Amino acid sequence: MTQDIYYRRHLPHIHPEGHPLFITFNLADSIPLDVWLKLKQQREQELQKTAPEQHYLIQKKFFGKYDEWLDRAEYGNHWLALANIAQIVADELHRMDGERYRLLAYCIMPNHIHMLIESLVTEAAKHHGKSRNYPVTETLRLLKGRTARACNLELKRSGKFWQHESYDHYARNDEELGRIVAYIINNPVKAGLAKEWTEWKFTYLHPGLGEW
Repeated sequence: MTQDIYYRRHLPHIHPEGHPLFITFNLADSIPLDVWLKLKQQREQELQKTAPEQHYLIQKKFFGKYDEWLDRAEYGNHWLALANIAQIVADELHRMDGERYRLLAYCIMPNHIHMLIESLVTEAAKHHGKSRNYPVTETLRLLKGRTARACNLELKRSGKFWQHESYDHYARNDEELGRIVAYIINNPVKAGLAKEWTEWKFTYLHPGLGEW
């Protein structure tokens, strides 16, 4: 029996069983609040004016604008550009691989992270916590909590490290999965941080996904 999960906070979250999930989350101060609110308002206005079958395209457009702001890295801290901080996050991403998900790909940018994972929903019954009915949420809560504590300790600071909300989107088919993988690994190239995706230290691609 399949178990598709849908819920929403500021953004909608749809987690169907058997589909890899593309997840993006960022540092707490990466986007100015007024910009975030403006993007959210524009998105909600467009959603209200269009038919449900068009909502997917609107969500993609909203994410594109959101990620464009993150890639500019013009606002807030760039703690993930520090190798020791990025390494803490990378180590935890791999540590949870096989425990909470199968890790397919990730890229750690100066102020945000893209990751592609699979096999969360079917593991829900094995996990505990206040968000156990939403296994993706529980996994992100653990991932963000562990890395925030470790990174703050390394930075000798306290306070909010990650933005609470995250963006996630499931791959509907193999073609879309390929586009998502390309998007993740080429993010440093698009942002002007590397000439080839293989040059970026904190990019990972599962060997099973083949050559890129």
